[in-house]
Amino acid sequence: MTKKELELHPKEFDLECTTVWSFPRRGKWATHKSDWRGNWSPEVVRNLILRYSKEKEHLLDCMVGGGTTAIEAKILNRHITCTDINDKAIERTKKSLEFDAKNETRQRIQKADARNLDFIKDEEIDFVLTHPPYADIIKYSEGKIEDDLSNIHDIDKFVDEMELVAKELYRVLRPGKYCAILIGDTRRNKMYQPMAYKVMDKFLKVGFKLKEDIIKKQHNCKATGFWVNKSKDYNFLLIMHEHLFIFLKR
Repeated sequence: MTKKELELHPKEFDLECTTVWSFPRRGKWATHKSDWRGNWSPEVVRNLILRYSKEKEHLLDCMVGGGTTAIEAKILNRHITCTDINDKAIERTKKSLEFDAKNETRQRIQKADARNLDFIKDEEIDFVLTHPPYADIIKYSEGKIEDDLSNIHDIDKFVDEMELVAKELYRVLRPGKYCAILIGDTRRNKMYQPMAYKVMDKFLKVGFKLKEDIIKKQHNCKATGFWVNKSKDYNFLLIMHEHLFIFLKR
């Protein structure tokens, strides 16, 4: 299939209207791929962009990963700034944008730490949406990038660093605009760790207001065989949901 023949939209799509979202199949339109571990579903991104932004507005994904947000922003006629601390993510995102969306949007792709976005002006951004790592559940650089948040094992340390991210996002976002964060929880020593709510508290601390707490059901998790048996043997439940927080900057 040539670039001109790419299907730029899903065959079936409805805007979500409840606080529980579930997408069993990963999107395969445009240049979307599901081989970047932990990347979020294009359906999530499409819902967020359509609900919380307008055409030609300026979006930001400060941890762009596999490029999902950049692809959807280009298709849906939004300008976007994408950053990541990992060169592989930057290269992949640039490659994923090599298609014609038949519009004149701008894509600014730059290597940067989400805790320091000083090249972005105060109140320059109309909508932030991003999917940070869940501490070191997936180590995206395997310790090779010193400032990579996915190398932090200590949950409280990770949450403190996310507060710095929250401060930068609050600074660059325009008043009256929204910031969407998809974050999950984990277990340590079989005990549930509410990492998502700890991150939420940091965003509230820097001044954001909580608009929505959406529960996103996880699919394609390793919830069979070994882990199912462990769950039964040691009496703990497998985590199959994430929190999609929608924050408002007053």
